[in-house]
Amino acid sequence: MKTVTASSSNFSGSQDNAAMKVNRLWIVIGTIIVQMGLGTIYTWSLFNQPLADKFGWELGGTAMTFSITSFALAFATLFSGRLQDKFGIRRLIAASGILLGIGLMLSSQVSSLGLLYLVAGVLVGYADGTAYMTSLSNLIKWFPKHKGLMSGVSVGAYGTGSLIFKYVNGAMIESRGVSQAFLIWGIIVLAMVVLGSLLIREAAVAAAPISASGVRVKDYTVKEMLKTKQAYLLFVVFFTACMSGLYLIGIVKDIGVQLAGLDAATAANAVAMIAIFNTAGRLILGPLSDKVGRLRVVSGALLVTFAAVMVLSFAALSYPLFFASVAAIAFCFGGNITVFPAIVSDFFGLKNQGKNYGVIYQGFGLGALSASFIAALLGGFKPTFLVIGALCAISFLIALLLKAPAAGARTAAESSSETRGREAQGKEGKESKGMRLNPQTKGI
Repeated sequence: MKTVTASSSNFSGSQDNAAMKVNRLWIVIGTIIVQMGLGTIYTWSLFNQPLADKFGWELGGTAMTFSITSFALAFATLFSGRLQDKFGIRRLIAASGILLGIGLMLSSQVSSLGLLYLVAGVLVGYADGTAYMTSLSNLIKWFPKHKGLMSGVSVGAYGTGSLIFKYVNGAMIESRGVSQAFLIWGIIVLAMVVLGSLLIREAAVAAAPISASGVRVKDYTVKEMLKTKQAYLLFVVFFTACMSGLYLIGIVKDIGVQLAGLDAATAANAVAMIAIFNTAGRLILGPLSDKVGRLRVVSGALLVTFAAVMVLSFAALSYPLFFASVAAIAFCFGGNITVFPAIVSDFFGLKNQGKNYGVIYQGFGLGALSASFIAALLGGFKPTFLVIGALCAISFLIALLLKAPAAGARTAAESSSETRGREAQGKEGKESKGMRLNPQTKGI
C-alpha cells in the first residue's frame, strides 16, 4: 500500500514538473508574440515619405514622430513596474496592446502633425514601452539561471517583429495607401499583444538568487539603487550604446549616399541590413553573456562600435567597408540592449528588476534625442561620429572596470560557509542536549 502511495506521489510530482515546463514554455511563446507585435513600431521610417507626400508636410516633421515615440517609450518604463504591481502583468500588457492598437488606428485619421505626434508619438510610444518592459522583465524572472538567453529571446523577438513588418507594412502602404495601412497595422498589433498576454503568467521572485558570477545579490529598491555609483556608470554606458545605434538607424541611407557615394537604391539596402544584424546581435550576444560574462560582452561591443565609427569618420568608404561598418554597429547595438536587462538584475536583484531597469532605460530615450541635437549643433555626420567614438572609448573603460555593488552582495562560497556553520552549530547543540540527557554520560 505504501509502495502504491509512493508511486502515486512520484507520478503526481512528475506531473507537476511537466506542468511547470509547459507553463514556462507558454510564457516564452506569449512573450515572443507580444514582443514581435511591439517591435513593429521600428518600421516607422516607411511611413515618413508617404505621410509627407499625402499632407504636404516637411519630411523632417514627420520623421520627428519616431523620436517622440522613442522618448515616450523610454519614459513609460519608469512607471511600468508600479502599474504592474497595481493591475497585474496580464491586464497591463493587454491594456497596453489595446492602447497601442488604438493609437495606430487613430493615426489613420489624423490630418495635422500635432495629432500625429500625440497618437503615433506619445500614445503609441507609452503603450509600447509599458508592455516591453514588463514582458521582458517577467521572462527574465522566470529563468534566473539563463537571464542572458531569455533577454536575447525577448529582445530578439522585438527585432524580428520589425524585420517581418518591414515587408508587411511596406506592402500595405503600396497597395492600400498610408492611412489604410495604419488602420490594418493597428488591428494586427492589438490582436498580437492581447493574444500573447493571455499566455503570460506573472513570475514570483522569492529569495535573491546566486548570479552567474557566484554572487548573492541584494534586491535593491530604486531609491537604494540610485545611492550606488554603479547605477550612474551603467546609465552612461547604456546611453552611449543606445545613441550610437539609434543615430545610425535614423540616417544610414543618407550616410551611404553622402559619405560612401552610393546611389539611393543601393544605400537603402543598409536599412534591411541594420534590421538583420540588429536582430542577430540580440540573439547571439545575450546567450553569450551567460557564458563569458555580461560586462565582457558589453566591453567588446563598445570596442567594435568605436572601431566602426572611426572607419566611417576617417576611411575612404567603399561599398564593402560601408556595409561592414553599418553591420558591426547594428550588431553591437542589438547585443548591448539585450545584455543590459540581465546586468541590472545581476547588480541590483530580480525583485525590482522592471523598476530598476526602467530608470537605466532612460538612456535609450536620451540617446535617441541627443545624437540628433549633437548632429545639428556640430553640423554633420563625421563630427557626430567623433563624439560617439569618444563616448564609446570612455564607456569601454567603465565597462571594463565596473564591479557589482559590494553592499548586500555575498559570494556563494560565503553563503554556503555560513549555512554549514549554522548547521554545525545546530548539530553541536543537539549533541550537547543529547549528552546532558543521556544517563551514561552523566559524569561528563
